[in-house]
Amino acid sequence: MTLLTRPQESAAPAPATASATATDDLTHLLFEGTDRSAVHEPWQRLISRQEFRHRPDLTPAERTALSYGRLRLLDDAVDSAAELAREPRRLAAMHEWTGVVDGGLGTLAGIHYNLFLGSLIDHDSGADRDLSDFTSMRRTGTFLCTELAHGNDVAALRTTAELDPATGGFLLHTPTPGARKFMPNTSTTGGPKSAVVAARLLAHGEDQGVFLFLTPLSDETGPLPGVRVRRLPERTGSPVDHCLTSFDRVRLPREALLEGAHGRLGADGTVTGSLGNPRKRFLHSISRVTVGKLCMSGAAVGVTRAALAIAVRYAEQRHISGPRAGERVPLNAHRSHHGRLAEALATSYAMTFLHREVTAAWSWHTEEDRVSAERLVAVAKGWITWQARDITVECRERCGAQGLFPVNGLADFPLNLEGAITAEGDNLVIWVKAAAEMVFHHQSEPPAPTGIPLAEQELTDLTFLRGLLARTEALWQDRTRTALRRAPAGDPVGRWNAASSSALRMVAAHAELRATDAFLGAIADAESPEARTLLTDLCRLFLLSRLGEHTGDLLADGHLAAHHVRTLPLAVDETIAALAPHLTTLVEAFDLPAEFLAAIPIANGEYVEHALPDTPWPSPAPLRPSHSLPRPRRPHTVNF
Repeated sequence: MTLLTRPQESAAPAPATASATATDDLTHLLFEGTDRSAVHEPWQRLISRQEFRHRPDLTPAERTALSYGRLRLLDDAVDSAAELAREPRRLAAMHEWTGVVDGGLGTLAGIHYNLFLGSLIDHDSGADRDLSDFTSMRRTGTFLCTELAHGNDVAALRTTAELDPATGGFLLHTPTPGARKFMPNTSTTGGPKSAVVAARLLAHGEDQGVFLFLTPLSDETGPLPGVRVRRLPERTGSPVDHCLTSFDRVRLPREALLEGAHGRLGADGTVTGSLGNPRKRFLHSISRVTVGKLCMSGAAVGVTRAALAIAVRYAEQRHISGPRAGERVPLNAHRSHHGRLAEALATSYAMTFLHREVTAAWSWHTEEDRVSAERLVAVAKGWITWQARDITVECRERCGAQGLFPVNGLADFPLNLEGAITAEGDNLVIWVKAAAEMVFHHQSEPPAPTGIPLAEQELTDLTFLRGLLARTEALWQDRTRTALRRAPAGDPVGRWNAASSSALRMVAAHAELRATDAFLGAIADAESPEARTLLTDLCRLFLLSRLGEHTGDLLADGHLAAHHVRTLPLAVDETIAALAPHLTTLVEAFDLPAEFLAAIPIANGEYVEHALPDTPWPSPAPLRPSHSLPRPRRPHTVNF
């Protein structure tokens, strides 16, 4: 049986907290102000329900089935599934909250509403097609793009959809084992399913590029004729019914083809469209992966905040021996403990504010700024999910062995984030693409004159610190361009290899700079002086922590003075000291449902014990006198 026991500790002084007004102000800023009630609160209420309590006691198969059951509860709570699919902010917020309680649910919901239903809606027939089977969850939607032999190289996929001139329909086929669709949730778990399948359109012997095709996969009895599904081994993180899926000349009607302005199939078998280039047509047709990146970022900021809330609560309630005899102090009394949590909190606030900015940029982009908005989404997804993994691992470690038990809520978070790091474009790959674009199509900021001599600049000044981060981005962009110029011509891969390391550092600095600007915007919008002070200290800690590794370059280029470099560690320590009494306030602003936190033992000062029921502790065997202990045997000598 499992017992939850609360340790008996001597009373410790309560941590200092800001006023309720400051906490409310922080929450208001974190969750989009007046839009909070429409964008965030429905999902917050949903995961407060008993059906969404943490269930670590289930088998992987039971957890997968539970995620599908929760997907139906989610659908029941949505006014219009089609409208949800059209709204990136609500989709991202759904992941931000549901990922906290069930990583599998977030995966299934993202696939069904965004990749599947969103793709149907975004194409020509979306307005006229009957979507009721999918909006009512009579059929669950999934998305089949990646192939076993073509991961990030999806433009080279080999699944075919051959035009049948006699019927006007198509024959969907998997020509090689490497063309099997890799990892979609296509098993019979969760009921009948349909898919949007990416396949190469063949018309009259001509390859017209990759298009999407609506394809029924199964009914109540199992896979439909010609559809072959093979379950994949269990992976890390929250379980989902991942499979290999292939097609043996499956017949599809003409209306299965998803068309749009980017590409339409004519009666003569030729494709016309506004983009012309088959690769551009394909990328446009799968543009829903950009919203998917927003969803992955949303899940990452959500679980990061949850992990920090658990770790901070634990550190305030877990007591250890103090420096004086009989004294007990909370873990958070020690700088070695609360310092790491404070730095993680600063980053989590930066992640959240950046996610808000990026989601808004994509939600309201125009065709003119589509490319830059898409690149910003990719850059933010990589940075946010990588930071989230580091922070959730840190939180688990700060909770010691208790954090290893799934019942305490932390163990799954880093594993689930591994999936987010790879999903909707592997982080490194999408950063490489963004880096290549930024080398030529993005110009780092020139230094802004301040009128203040460098020696008089203070490490407490956010404007000064922000300018240093901008100089860091410019430095790495200059190095990247120099490396490209110096590399020998005629070897594109070699030239990029010479520049890619600097280019990726440039992207990282750019992400941190955009996060800083979003942070500064939140500070400007803060209404209470206490909230503004806390946010200013958090932003300062975020910037100081980021600049530490670049002080050598900044000093060499004349952007820092020697005394700045020497005093930076002290500035970090002083900022942490200012924040240390307010860690509880900072996590209370995350506004996690009380029902969620109540189900996490270590978030409530409880420990987890596991013992066999009705089994008494065995009595220790009496020790024999030392002279009666058996003498050790001489080890065998082995000659080689």
